[in-house]
Amino acid sequence: GWVSPIALPKPEEVGAAFLDMIRSGELVKHLGASLKRLVVGWTLGASIGVLIGLAIGLSSLARSTALPLVSALFPIPKIALLPLFIIWFGIGEASKFATIAFGVFSPMAIAAFGGVDSVDRTLIRMAQSFGLPARDIIAKIVLPGAMPALLSGVRISASIGIILLTAAEMIGAEHGVGALVLAAGNLMQADRLIAGVLILSGLGLLVAQIIGLAERRLLKWR
Repeated sequence: GWVSPIALPKPEEVGAAFLDMIRSGELVKHLGASLKRLVVGWTLGASIGVLIGLAIGLSSLARSTALPLVSALFPIPKIALLPLFIIWFGIGEASKFATIAFGVFSPMAIAAFGGVDSVDRTLIRMAQSFGLPARDIIAKIVLPGAMPALLSGVRISASIGIILLTAAEMIGAEHGVGALVLAAGNLMQADRLIAGVLILSGLGLLVAQIIGLAERRLLKWR
């Protein structure tokens, strides 16, 4: 009784709200919408970021032209651009995809570039001396050597993606975990609000577990 239930509900109340959302199907609806946005936005931003990062690491021309641009984009607060994306793409899904993709792009590009830059150049020169094609050098030497940095970039960018997903859904979405948290806060439903926050925390833990499994599988050679 020391803390008002409006400010901080009891754990059993949060659990009851969580179970109610499961029974009504509300949780599946909100979580499904959020997962779709996260997967599409992250895949788009990560794919472009890795391609640009690899190009920067492998080409001196790309390094001199694209690296300053990536470095300039990185410190921009991505959520501040959501209103601009809404003007460009509308209030629908495209603006949310763009916000997540833009936030994921810079850390993945920097991770890819850093990974390529850390590959032992002696191995590359040795492969070139044996006449190995450039495609095989990239596939068999550069990418495996850069993989630890790429997976670190995946871990960081996934967390950034979840943060941007939540913010984007709070600004303009009918469904999604961010929209659920915002609606609960507006209605002073602290139990649903805390349940929504815990769902986001669980989503982050799930993503971390998936990345951990990928690291153990892809980095066996270490």
